[in-house]
Amino acid sequence: MFDLRRLGAWADLPFFDNDLPALADALRNDPRTVLPPADQVFAALERVQPDQVRVVILGQDPYHTPGKAHGLAFSIHAEFGGRLDSLGNIFKEIETDTGAARRLIQLDDWAAQGVLLLNTVLTVPQGTPKGHAKLGWQKLTDQVLHRLTDAPRAYLLWGAPAQHAGRGIDAHANLKIETAHPSPLSAHRGFFGSRPFSRTNDWLQQHGQSAINWGDPEGP
Repeated sequence: MFDLRRLGAWADLPFFDNDLPALADALRNDPRTVLPPADQVFAALERVQPDQVRVVILGQDPYHTPGKAHGLAFSIHAEFGGRLDSLGNIFKEIETDTGAARRLIQLDDWAAQGVLLLNTVLTVPQGTPKGHAKLGWQKLTDQVLHRLTDAPRAYLLWGAPAQHAGRGIDAHANLKIETAHPSPLSAHRGFFGSRPFSRTNDWLQQHGQSAINWGDPEGP
């Protein structure tokens, strides 16, 4: 069901031997359409290896609308033409916070800069948000976060599931920003105005690293 050859160093996490087989069986037995497609479920880990991670943006679960999720949290497939919802609010905060404009909805360029766009749950039944919240994906999230304790990083924890997963992150050794989820249902309860993008860039530069370009990628 899953091709794990692209995981690189992440493949050493115990989850893939100990937990994924039973979870994959549960997905096979689910009669509903599962999103994202199986070959995109681990895209976040495939795109950013552990030693490349500089920033972790942790969300809830994938978009449950067909054609929207492609394995990077909050990112939307470039060919999707519908509502942006959470991502639209993220773009508003980027512009308010940094002055940069963002129109490209597929966030591969963030991953290329070392931003791990991870959800606490990696699959969702079509039309049923949180429908796979009890399958056991959180074990993988826990192991990913533990693997990343080897160096200081910036963590943006958006929403209660992300904050629960990140409860053990050392806020003294790392940058830890916890806010409401950027969903239209909650963005006005603390996401807007939290300035996560400029605060992250300030922290990165204070630690001798380059800032993230949160806006559209620069041209050649």
